[in-house]
Amino acid sequence: MGFEDVVIFAGSSSRTLTDRICVHLNTLPGRNETKIFSEGNTFVRVLENVRGREAFIIQSTVFPTNDSFMELLFWIDALKRASSASVTAVIPYFSYAKGDKKDEPRVSIRARVCADCIEAAGADRVVTMDLHAPQIQGFFRIPVDNLYALPVLCDHVRSLDLPNLVVVSPDAGFVKAARRYAAYLGASLAIANKERPDHTENAEVLEIIGNVVGKTALIVDDFTISGGTLAQVARRLIEAGAMDVYAMVTHGVFTPGSVEKIDASPLKKLFFTDSIETHPVTLSPKMEVVSVSSLLAEAIRRIYTHESISGMFPV
Repeated sequence: MGFEDVVIFAGSSSRTLTDRICVHLNTLPGRNETKIFSEGNTFVRVLENVRGREAFIIQSTVFPTNDSFMELLFWIDALKRASSASVTAVIPYFSYAKGDKKDEPRVSIRARVCADCIEAAGADRVVTMDLHAPQIQGFFRIPVDNLYALPVLCDHVRSLDLPNLVVVSPDAGFVKAARRYAAYLGASLAIANKERPDHTENAEVLEIIGNVVGKTALIVDDFTISGGTLAQVARRLIEAGAMDVYAMVTHGVFTPGSVEKIDASPLKKLFFTDSIETHPVTLSPKMEVVSVSSLLAEAIRRIYTHESISGMFPV
């Protein structure tokens, strides 16, 4: 069985990323089409024979979130009904990952509902990247591979040869992950003490814990939406004596107004991956995309050849 038994399809929210992945795998994307009818219904169609082949559908579920998620379900169903040997849903950005728990009365555990839907549609496996809540893997009864953008992002930062680097966690909740970034880069670690009082996506940065005087600070996080926390932390770092401030996130979600906040902040550059490509805003020169296409391509190759996914990442 050769790699010709694999076919990789792009959902409408991840067409550019899929093209890049296919370049790494020396293959062409599968032929398919998505249509949106006048009343808002989504229609998907596979345009080639997938009987007995291992199918991968690549679709980030954001901008528009609900439409993109429904489209993903329709692709899974279409591929199963077309007699694919297996269907792997590759979800570079799983937007409902923040809804991972019942932390208030009478609320939905949204990530669990999404997991149930993906399974019910017929997915055999899920590949995603830097889940906001890693325990979401346990919401599924099928295999879930949660990839890490850390080596790709950190290798890019290493190539810049930034002096006297300190990695900064934007809050206490991201400290464990920030330590991995610091260890990979051989840098020290500082923490921003942040308070978020409600669901408005606004947070107040109270203080910086750790020595940043005269250092190049690199804020790391799994995603940014409004840009507000990154801008606040950057200002606090400069006030605390940092020489320069950069930021690095896996998912650049960027809602309207976020670019203006980033541009007005002391950040010299914000690095983020191409997990999202349907932004409703125009990116600024302060923002730089680092592609994770090679990472996702290697994961697809290893799934097909039954090799370890965890072996792709540092311990």
